Amino acid sequence: MSKTIKLDLVTTGDELLLGIRPNAHLTWIGSELAQHGLKIHRNFVFGDGLEDTKREFAKIWKDTDLVITTGGLGPTADDNVREGVAEALGLKLVFDETIRKSIEERFKKMDRPLKDIQLKQCYRPEKAEVLPNKNGTAPALFLEHEGKIVIMLPGPSHELQPIFTNEVLPRLIKRGFAKEENSYIQLRTMGVSEVSLEEMMKPFSAKYPGVSFSYCAHLGAVDVRLSQDGSMSYEQLKAIAKQCSEAIGDDFICFGHCPLGQYVFDYLRGMERTLAVAESCTGGLLASIFTDIPGASKVFQGGFVCYQNEAKIQMLGVPESLIMQHGAVSAEVAVAMATGAAERLDATHAISITGFAGPNGGTEKNPVGTIFVGYHSPVGVWARKVVYPGERLAVKQRAVMLALDWVRRKLKKYQIEEMIVEE
Repeated sequence: MSKTIKLDLVTTGDELLLGIRPNAHLTWIGSELAQHGLKIHRNFVFGDGLEDTKREFAKIWKDTDLVITTGGLGPTADDNVREGVAEALGLKLVFDETIRKSIEERFKKMDRPLKDIQLKQCYRPEKAEVLPNKNGTAPALFLEHEGKIVIMLPGPSHELQPIFTNEVLPRLIKRGFAKEENSYIQLRTMGVSEVSLEEMMKPFSAKYPGVSFSYCAHLGAVDVRLSQDGSMSYEQLKAIAKQCSEAIGDDFICFGHCPLGQYVFDYLRGMERTLAVAESCTGGLLASIFTDIPGASKVFQGGFVCYQNEAKIQMLGVPESLIMQHGAVSAEVAVAMATGAAERLDATHAISITGFAGPNGGTEKNPVGTIFVGYHSPVGVWARKVVYPGERLAVKQRAVMLALDWVRRKLKKYQIEEMIVEE
């Protein structure tokens, strides 16, 4: 790229301004573009009004090179992006017969009648290229005008993301806006603080001045991103990243964005092991992590959500005397839950979580935020206690991340012993 591209993202919808849903498109598109050396310059959030869209887009167009819009391409009265963009640019809307045929075919497959309101999606600004939408009715639009580009994407993530990956990104690469290869390498860590991680990286930043190090902390994990100034190849950057991962040691999880659940799943699948889970305070979050993985049934046997003590007794066989003696939130009960899940679902490994997520509950010994994780494996059972002060949902999410990371470390440490036991 001969100059810095000024790229603006427009995310639309009254629900964003009302705080009903988060601006997830900004996060996802920003991350995808950054991997290819293209950064978002500004993000604008529009409501659903046609006049607002027309007025604000015209302002943006005066000082930009490339605009990506999300949402507002559907058939309802509050979908006004294509109309607003066309009016702002002084372009006519034309009816596209290929879009109509595509919508008709989709409704026919779904065995649903096509209503006239759906035909609103068949209009596009003149000169705009239609980008097919295989997961919805509203196509994306790619328009080059006045030496600039505007890309209009549908709002639903399951429609937007495939179009961006398969249609938009290749066009941006072809035009020289984005790089074909990744422009940075990310290392994901857990169990080390952001400050400590930066200390670990200081020798590398001193040794390689052409590499910049940036950090991002989230839910107990810390990512460090290595990007270079163009003085080295991507292969050289990978070699430096490998040195960094070795220095981080057991706190290093993976390169890129590999979720912890995927890591545990891949490890167990590679060992031909199976997994069950038992949860109390996390209410199924841990099981959901694994069922989100394609092919989960090759490892994941199932799970139990045992919120009440009676459920722990009946579903998992936790002895009532154990609960009476130690309490439902205890190391002993966590281990019994994990063992019960493994036995009932015939799994080689099991993870359990019990705790006080808050805001009520807790004891003097185990205050609100106390979490016990249990782990059952062929070579032993363990329990671990942590205390996470904070809001209820954050405590639940951190508990799940802790469980996954702790099991990851156990699997790595005891893999050889498990193979010996099996033999």
